[in-house]
Amino acid sequence: MAKNTSEYDESSIRSLDWREHIRLRPGMYIGKLGDGSAKDDGIYVLVKEVIDNCIDEHMMGFGKVIDVKITDQHVTVRDYGRGIPLGKVVDVVSKINTGAKYDSGAFQKSVGLNGVGTKAVNALSNFFKVQAFREGQTKLAEFKKGVLVADPRVSKSDEKNGTLVEFEPDNSMFKNYHFIPEYLDDLMWNYAFLNAGLTVNYNGQKFFSKDGLLDLLKQKSDPDEIRYPIVHFKADDIEVAITHGNQYGEEYYSYVNGQNTTQGGTHLAAFREGLVRGVRDFYKKDFDAADIRASIIGAIAIRVQEPVFESQTKTKLGSINMAPEGGQSVKNFVGDYVAKELEIYLHKNPAAADAMLKRITQSERERKEIAGIKKLANERAKKANLHNKKLRDCRFHFDDQKGEKGMESVVFITEGDSASGSITKSRDVETQAVFSLRGKPLNCYGLTKKVVYENEEFNLLQHALNIEDGLDGLRYNKVIIATDADVDGMHIRLLLMTFFLQFFPDLVKANHVYVLETPLFRVRNKKETIYCYSEEEKQAAVNRLGNKPEITRFKGLGEISPDEFGKFIGEDIRLQPVLLSKEGHLAKLLEFYMGKNTPDRQEFIIENLRIELDKVEAKEEVIAGIEE
Repeated sequence: MAKNTSEYDESSIRSLDWREHIRLRPGMYIGKLGDGSAKDDGIYVLVKEVIDNCIDEHMMGFGKVIDVKITDQHVTVRDYGRGIPLGKVVDVVSKINTGAKYDSGAFQKSVGLNGVGTKAVNALSNFFKVQAFREGQTKLAEFKKGVLVADPRVSKSDEKNGTLVEFEPDNSMFKNYHFIPEYLDDLMWNYAFLNAGLTVNYNGQKFFSKDGLLDLLKQKSDPDEIRYPIVHFKADDIEVAITHGNQYGEEYYSYVNGQNTTQGGTHLAAFREGLVRGVRDFYKKDFDAADIRASIIGAIAIRVQEPVFESQTKTKLGSINMAPEGGQSVKNFVGDYVAKELEIYLHKNPAAADAMLKRITQSERERKEIAGIKKLANERAKKANLHNKKLRDCRFHFDDQKGEKGMESVVFITEGDSASGSITKSRDVETQAVFSLRGKPLNCYGLTKKVVYENEEFNLLQHALNIEDGLDGLRYNKVIIATDADVDGMHIRLLLMTFFLQFFPDLVKANHVYVLETPLFRVRNKKETIYCYSEEEKQAAVNRLGNKPEITRFKGLGEISPDEFGKFIGEDIRLQPVLLSKEGHLAKLLEFYMGKNTPDRQEFIIENLRIELDKVEAKEEVIAGIEE
């Protein structure tokens, strides 16, 4: 007889061990799982948790080198710190609330303080190995999905002191995962910039910084576009770098105890306020805060005793004070330091002060010039939102911060009624919105922000995303461009990217913009259907199914039925992040692709066309060989 599901008695109560709880509720420990297409997906959190421990050792003065090797699925991290005490090697990676970071004498300003990090890595890995080296001895332990499978005794070793960790993320938890090299490069550079003097050897490349945040802003900004030399201050528990560029929006890089706080927090808010105060005090003028911060490029790093983050992934600082026992608040400490040092710098550097003033007054003038048209455009947008169906919204939004639902919120930007109709019918209304374009957007390269308000499509899009005044109110964690995989679709994709890069570059730089990958082919027989995203996948599917299967070539999104579309925007969604390489400075990038038809671009097109033709010829030779 089946048990009544409404019964609540002793048999309803379960006690989970540490490993079961992590695997059942991974979001509590590492945020969302993901497939690696987003910078904050779980596989990157696992890598960070292991390297963070090495950084903590370095911060305490032990170990100047960290070796990291990451292949398709295997991660190896070796530091040269003190090494885990040999008798506790198993415990520190398999017992919750076990670690040295509760002892403030051992780790004073650590990244990880709750004794969870490597336990989560262990529980969420198909294979996990930890080995400590101390004073000529070593202790090894191996696990599978958190279960101890090898626990040999302590033995002798000639290795230098330190800790070695190897793991492979569990592909049953992280489905179809892949590491994106650009994300890992950024991660290693962040460790180098935040720990001047540390060397990170990653996959044969050396990551090293002498001047910390100064080096970071040099890498992130175009030297031809910044308005004055980068301002750089540094004290015991704080480091700041500031300059102004020519781009729209504000661009910030914020860190706490070496951790990249991508969602900012208390320290970033104080930094922005201190910047405004310092400028107003120096120029003796009550500039609008938006004009002061327009086109700013800034970085801040602070060290806090026992920081409080808003989640285990540590992307937003919630600490109010610099130390747990109270004392000076983060707001006052950061705000006062930035305001005072900036004012001193401007007094000592009149040329930089003049350049900053010109940038601020330029922003002030531009803001006033578009004030009238902005007001009319906003009124039109409000009326349009009452009647049109351009935006089919979802129930949860990124700015709601409602747990995992808010983090999962996305908006698909698509063109045409059939394509938007298919996505709308198959989407998850909880977290997926759809914005429909009417035809091709305007090529806005070289235009001023006035066009955003004059062009109805652009105006409604910026209001749908809520990014008119920056990213603070961004309504969707992922902005996904969903266009056909043909020439017209590619052109629309490029025009949208130009719009974002021209007027809202911080949206792209903060890794919120993606391109939806949809299958080019459907290969099926009576028993099985395979969706293929490339010619190679199609050929493999044909070979697998045999007996001349039915092959359908999808020419556009509108040809894919809503039932099928649900497979491509659900759990197995494939997204390609829009990334900017550190060498590709924004102004030069836009000019190359969207400016006048220069000889350089013609040469680029011809060379890449030649490469593609060579690939086609080679492929035809292979296919002919197979057929023979």
